[in-house]
Amino acid sequence: MTAATATWVAYCRGGFEAEAAADLRRLAALVDATIDVDIMPSSAIVMARGNARELSRIEDALATAPPVFARSIFLGHDALALPASTDGRERADRVTPLLAAIEARRSAGDGPWHSVWVEYPDTNEGKALSPLARSIETRLDAALRVSGALNAGATLRLHALLTSGTRAYVGTSNDPELAAWPLGIPRLRMPGSAPSRSTLKLAEAFAVLLDPADRTALRPGLHAVDLGAAPGGWTWQLARRGLRVTAVDNGPLKGSVAADPLVTHLREDGLKWRPRRPVDWLVCDIVEQPLRIADLIGHWIADGATRRAIFNLKLPMKKRYDEVRRCEARIAEIVAGAGLGHRLRVRQLYHDREEVTAFVKRID
Repeated sequence: MTAATATWVAYCRGGFEAEAAADLRRLAALVDATIDVDIMPSSAIVMARGNARELSRIEDALATAPPVFARSIFLGHDALALPASTDGRERADRVTPLLAAIEARRSAGDGPWHSVWVEYPDTNEGKALSPLARSIETRLDAALRVSGALNAGATLRLHALLTSGTRAYVGTSNDPELAAWPLGIPRLRMPGSAPSRSTLKLAEAFAVLLDPADRTALRPGLHAVDLGAAPGGWTWQLARRGLRVTAVDNGPLKGSVAADPLVTHLREDGLKWRPRRPVDWLVCDIVEQPLRIADLIGHWIADGATRRAIFNLKLPMKKRYDEVRRCEARIAEIVAGAGLGHRLRVRQLYHDREEVTAFVKRID
């Protein structure tokens, strides 16, 4: 690979490499960049190679086409070979070749960086590399601070991705949209009092999809509706923030949320129920065809029943990326038909499975 080429490295959920590749192709098309995408099934990684100058422009398209399936992206170069241990007792020196590769990037004009992350794929094989990644990160961080490569005032982040104990990619991200958390995964703990693990989906959606202004709208005293609420994991997240919640589901709520004074449980069909007056938030995790959910959410926004909504789309086995685009288009059609604008953000979260989570906000 010549000095004029570079590689976008994207992390995703294992099994969704084709969809993450579609994210990269969409970004490249918006800036007229030509890329060669390498999809390794079930690897949780996608590589896109191309002209370094063209690839550097992909960041300009992020505001127009933020990735849906790519959790985190950085710009680097070809893989770096790392030494293997010569026997069971000797520890190979993998830090020295990484430092040499980083210094080469500095000499070419990259850096300084405000921090370094040593990462690995979100697979069983990748997670086995986590102890090695932590050890290397500690040593890299110390060495790079001594050399001046790390500077708290810098805007760039340095990445080293271990795809095995003997192979790594080194690169840079310079936009929070590209790399907000190591591996693109917010660190969340399962609350002991929440009635289901689905509560983590909504907690992650708050962290990933909302900007600071929208997070301030999650405040005590506001009114939210949870469609398909049972057993109450999403209702729990809203009530713990002090919102008054109408939980709509024919099934029962479980645990402490069932007796929470902020929660009103209505045994109704969430696909048909509507509030008598507008609410501040709508959340929806109903298992239904994605286009039907998109239609439902679009009308809640267009009719003024809510200003903000977070919802899940359960994806089909095939043409998952196309289905997301269809749902986006349906919401846009409904909201525009009411003479309104909207902002829509869709991501496959770490706590999602065969689904994506979306946030939509009405703009008058």
